[in-house]
Formats: sequence, C-alpha cells, structure tokens
Amino acid sequence: MFAQWSSPTWILRVLLVLASLVLHEFAHALAADLQGDKTARHEGRLTLNPLVHLEWTGVIAMLIAPIGWARPVPIQPAHFRHRRLGVIVTAAAGPCSNLVIAAASYGVLRAMQPYTYGILGTVLGMLFEINIALFVLNMIPIPPLDGSRILYELLPYRQAAVYSRIEPYGPWILLFVFLVPPLNAAFSDLVYLLMSWFYGT
Repeated sequence: MFAQWSSPTWILRVLLVLASLVLHEFAHALAADLQGDKTARHEGRLTLNPLVHLEWTGVIAMLIAPIGWARPVPIQPAHFRHRRLGVIVTAAAGPCSNLVIAAASYGVLRAMQPYTYGILGTVLGMLFEINIALFVLNMIPIPPLDGSRILYELLPYRQAAVYSRIEPYGPWILLFVFLVPPLNAAFSDLVYLLMSWFYGT
C-alpha cells in the first residue's frame, strides 16, 4: 500500500479526486445561495478554496482506502424560496457538477483524437472516470449521500418518515455495500455502463 504513495499516477488520481470533491461541494453551496439560502455564504463555503471544503479525516481515509469525503455544505431549508424544490436542486447540484466535469473531460478527449496521449490525455481520462464514479456514488439513495436527500423530498410524508429512520445506519449500509463483492460489482457495473453510454455517443 505505502509503495503506491510514491506513484505519480496514484498521486495525480488523488489530487483529481480532491479537486472534484471541492467542485462538488462548491456546486451545493452555489445552488443553495441562488435559491435564497445564504448559510453557505455566511460560513465561507461559497468558494473554491479546498481548505474550507476538505475534511482531513476524509482525505486521510482516501490515502489508505478506496474511500474519501469532503465536508458537507450546511443548508437551512426554511430559507429556500420553495423548500422542497430547494433541497432537491441543492442536493442534485453536487452530482450534476461531477457529470458536467465528466462530460467536459470526455468532450475535450474526443476533440483531441487522435492526440489523446501524454499528460493531458491522462488527466482528462482520469477526470472522466473519477467524476462518473462520483456521480453514480452520490446518486445512490443511502444516507448521507445526495441521492437520499432527493428521494426523501420526493416521497410522500408518511413514506419519507419511514425512510428517514435508516439515516443513522446509512454509513454502515454503505460500508456493507462496498465490502460485499456482488454489491461492489453492481456499483462498478453502473459506472462502466454510464461510461459506455458516453463512448457510444
């Protein structure tokens, strides 16, 4: 494990993941701000400064395991002009930012053909793969992922109340998903399916 820390490819991948996480959290903050909730702005989160978005435990976890996270952007749903829509749009903004980054990376790669080798091609290829994976991951409807926030707001009140009971167990459920080979493989299949869709366009 420690040998890979000196690998330029591994270092580049970690840096690109961190940059993608920062843009993901910035997108949440911007979406909330545009809809009337200034909480993120007041707490200094409406910025691309990685120091205010990254959580060091999440960064350290990324260095020793295939998992990592950033600090969630704080929101006050009551401040939204339309509360339910505001939560849905703000939650979706993060994964959508990853999808936009992936699409832009792939678009540039396509435009570069056949000159896709070298450091730029490597960076764009990694950005594409990383952000597709982040999009798929964050759309999984398991707390505390963004997909769970979206699903909660779309459910009728009674079903939403039942669904909210799994929130304390969400991180353990996620850990279970990624430790069980068939479930982990299903996640990988979804990532490759979306990547294949891009390849076919």
